[in-house]
Amino acid sequence: MTFPPGQLEPKRLRRWAQQAVTALAGEQTAAGCWRGELASSALATATACAALCLAGRAGMANAHDDAAVAAGIEWLVADQNGDGGWGDAPGCRSNIATSLLALAALRITGADRRYRSVVSAARQYVARSGGLAALRARYGTDRTFVVPIMTMLAIAGEVAWDELPALPFELGILPHRLLRGLQIGVVSYALPALIAIGYCGASRNAGRLRRMSWPVVVPLALRRLRRIQPVSGGYLEAVPLTAFVCMSLMAVGRCHDPVVTGGLQFLRRLQRSDGSWPVDADLACWLTSLTLHVLERAVRGGLDPAPADTAAARRWLLACQHRQPHPYTGTAAGGWGWTDLPGSVPDADDTAAALLAVRPSADRPQVRFAAQRAIRWLLTLQNRDGGWPTFCRGWGWLPFDQSAPDLTAHALRALYAWRGVFRSGHMARRMDRAMGRGLDYLLKTQRDDGSFVPLWFGNEQHPEQQNPLYGTARVLLALELLAQQARTAEPAARAAERALRWLTSCQHDDGGWGGGPGLAATVEETGLAVTALAACRNGPREPLLRGLAWLGQRLEEGQWLRPAPIGLYFAKLWYFERLYPMIFGTQALVDGWLAVRQQATATVVGQGGSEVEASSGCA
Repeated sequence: MTFPPGQLEPKRLRRWAQQAVTALAGEQTAAGCWRGELASSALATATACAALCLAGRAGMANAHDDAAVAAGIEWLVADQNGDGGWGDAPGCRSNIATSLLALAALRITGADRRYRSVVSAARQYVARSGGLAALRARYGTDRTFVVPIMTMLAIAGEVAWDELPALPFELGILPHRLLRGLQIGVVSYALPALIAIGYCGASRNAGRLRRMSWPVVVPLALRRLRRIQPVSGGYLEAVPLTAFVCMSLMAVGRCHDPVVTGGLQFLRRLQRSDGSWPVDADLACWLTSLTLHVLERAVRGGLDPAPADTAAARRWLLACQHRQPHPYTGTAAGGWGWTDLPGSVPDADDTAAALLAVRPSADRPQVRFAAQRAIRWLLTLQNRDGGWPTFCRGWGWLPFDQSAPDLTAHALRALYAWRGVFRSGHMARRMDRAMGRGLDYLLKTQRDDGSFVPLWFGNEQHPEQQNPLYGTARVLLALELLAQQARTAEPAARAAERALRWLTSCQHDDGGWGGGPGLAATVEETGLAVTALAACRNGPREPLLRGLAWLGQRLEEGQWLRPAPIGLYFAKLWYFERLYPMIFGTQALVDGWLAVRQQATATVVGQGGSEVEASSGCA
């Protein structure tokens, strides 16, 4: 293997990989997990400030709420972009949804009188951007977020109540299996919004005929809303959703409902010292699963994962598996959500990541038992089209409920990893069928240029705010595995070749990658691309080495920990996570080191040497 002169000698690559592994290992908490830190959010801060302010008007404020709202408004004002609008996270482009919510928060809290120039600039941005018409265009037929935004605008006096699109909250009392087929314009995770916000809007606009059923329906709907609220008070551990629910109930006079009381306590706990709020509490399960996978690869490469305690981390992760059917989505026991907090909901991506993370402990009976339940959970979730959705099988037609290539690829990798453990029997046959159907889905969703578009990650710079780099890199990992199985080898190999060709065509001259062709390079996206290239047995070496050199240079210059807003939260909300560049960058350096060492081993063995000699030669 050849290296760029003076840039990537094996010893230097190993040193980079070890440095990154040590830094990542050092982020482990005393509890055994990796908790990270999500970006502060203007949208979350605006909704939380409004909810706490309304609580004060209703006589429900505590002694600290006034100061909390004041600090939140000050942070919000300081976060305003030069064009007068707000982005979802600091440094993000302004967008109509967040800007409207920030403007509404200033009105509700009365801060508009103090910050007149801020409000004036915001109104000008909203007018230039197209106002409510632009908001509706942003979300199309998906009412999941349009109606909550307009509800807050109505509370602020910015729009009339009769302008709100209707949400049929009465349907919230139906079982999940019936809701799936109704196509009501909200996604599966938005049941609290359907009930609370729909009820709020209907209370202002519903006619007499519709109200006739309310003496029966309203108590049932509110009872379900209370039943699915986690003990933390936060629906999905999400600030905006919880704030919207609280505001809506307070707007119709149900200020002392237990849902409101619990939701307000949740909002108070999540405010940060600078006055802001994040969109969600944390991604601890997701980050821990990804990190454990990286550290296991590091051990395989002869790197030292200290000071991390991986055994403690796996115990922590196993304890996070959902052991009861979930009251929110109705899914069976066995999956994992994104956090250990009670508002988490089991989903395909986190369950697949956890399965990969605990795979090295497959010889332990309790791990095998947990894996069996998780695999059954994944198999049951698979959609008719062969792909995997996020939360619920066959829920509906909106994007965040459909199958997605990134979720499907992750599920396929998890099934492949455990297929060697469960070698025979009914489960093995089900896994084989599922993998075949999953591959068929991926083949159908591969774009003409060879790329794949993911669901949960994007790039603001992309013309369609997509991140084909993330999607293609993640799918390529699955295709490389399926190309090693006789029954799926040929179609998987052809798809992988096309994906690889697209991936390498996107690399910048300096070795980095962005979210798509011509987009600015980031550590996260370069790390994803390098990891995918390192997994390709017959992939080109030069792009891999140049990508590794790009990452190593950022590591040496201390620039590798600057996060980019590639995360795409519910309803197109951008976020960044402090540990993403560290995790994705470390995995790339580790996998690159493994690929280099394996190539060097093969070269020496081919020349008559021994594998031990080859390995020590790269150390």
